[in-house]
Amino acid sequence: MANENKLQDIIGHCKEYGFVFPSSEIYEGLGAVYDYGQNGVELKRNIRDYWWRSMTQMHDNIVGIDAAIFMHPTVWKASGHVDNFSDPMIDNKDSKKRYRVDHLIEGFAETLDAEKAKDLLARMDALLAADDFAGLKQLIETEKIKCGISGTANWTDVRQFNLMFATEFGAVASDDPDENKVYLRPETAQGIFVNFLNVQKSGRMKIPFGIAQTGKAFRNEIVARGFIFRMREFEQMEMQFFVRPGTQKQWYEYWKEQRMKWHLSLGISPDRYRFHDHVKLAHYADAACDIEYDFPMGFKEVEGVHSRTDFDLKSHQEYSRKKMQYFDADLDENGKAYGNYIPYVVETSIGLDRTVMMLLSEAYTIEDLSTEEKKDDRVVLKLPAFLAPVKLAVFPLTKKDGLPELADELMKECRPLFRCFYEEKDAIGKRYRRQDAIGTPFCVTVDHQSKEDGTVTIRHRDSMQQERVPMSEVKHIVMKSLQVL
Repeated sequence: MANENKLQDIIGHCKEYGFVFPSSEIYEGLGAVYDYGQNGVELKRNIRDYWWRSMTQMHDNIVGIDAAIFMHPTVWKASGHVDNFSDPMIDNKDSKKRYRVDHLIEGFAETLDAEKAKDLLARMDALLAADDFAGLKQLIETEKIKCGISGTANWTDVRQFNLMFATEFGAVASDDPDENKVYLRPETAQGIFVNFLNVQKSGRMKIPFGIAQTGKAFRNEIVARGFIFRMREFEQMEMQFFVRPGTQKQWYEYWKEQRMKWHLSLGISPDRYRFHDHVKLAHYADAACDIEYDFPMGFKEVEGVHSRTDFDLKSHQEYSRKKMQYFDADLDENGKAYGNYIPYVVETSIGLDRTVMMLLSEAYTIEDLSTEEKKDDRVVLKLPAFLAPVKLAVFPLTKKDGLPELADELMKECRPLFRCFYEEKDAIGKRYRRQDAIGTPFCVTVDHQSKEDGTVTIRHRDSMQQERVPMSEVKHIVMKSLQVL
């Protein structure tokens, strides 16, 4: 079930502890655009690095690229984005507010009981699959779905709205508005497809092989909501896996399994995930599904796995008039070489910002620590240690007696290996709580006994247990917790 209160708590926590800020906040912000703070950027980088290592470092046949955001405008004509990258929208005539039709209906469904909501969403999916815009409007009117601002059901017809941002390229003005038009890329995948031959030939890659990329993408979402779940500027982590025609379905199933294993490696329970097969396939796909996570606003897509057939390479071959073929010297069951063909593609595409939000949603915990004498609780982010923004916090018990100097020695020893944080202000308990709130898995206190026997107190975030260990062992304890791949 959706939990709006938890979502608002997470949003407030992210701002208070330096994870995510509204962009341009001093100027009243910019809708659905966010900045990552000092802790958020570390969490985001750690997730990106973990995905990158799992895709490239752990596979012999997957390599990475970093394609430009600006691409030749014909790329987007060939990909189908100019003609097909749009969502059905509807406007309320009284409030002038525009809604994405599926979001409007889904929002109304959340107010119904489970059985009625399921029936409503099934009817919506069938109408979307048939591109039946009149039927969608009729559904909205029949259910008496109202605008949240005006409170009326005075709707326009449903129509398509293209989601790409356009801008002008170059410094020379033209009377033709389309002559210098370029687009901010709405996905990172096309940069991989147009570089298919460059990578294959320069890397001597053999089918099957993959090309991975992370980077910014831009979509003019009309209804952007759910904090960083749906933004106008966001980051994707995509891998396109090129396969022999006829084998795409088995590779599609393989990558579904592999991607779910990656998600479970984050320490999240399997019952928090589910697969959702697409009812309406994109124009390029012969199979597609989403990996959905149970966010505070319910199950939503965090990653897509798509069998894209040969649509992309074939289309770029047609528009560019450059052959996008691969020569396969392997022998078929008749002993003949497969020869030239345009490869099929299986895609895995995960939203980095959505993954950040997923991990924050999973990790955000309020624990009741009350006793008979005192009411107390703590907010803790139970992030996996290898993803936490800070791995180790070092606290001298006091600001004197040589304790800061001893703590500094530990910092110098550990800082080259992982991110550390030093603090000597306030009581130890308050310092612990601040680190709990940003997800730091280990805190070390250097006290007067440390000067005598070289031991320190190490505190474990989740259990709050403390133990005495040699200071020389601290880095090994932390490093052991960071070993995943």
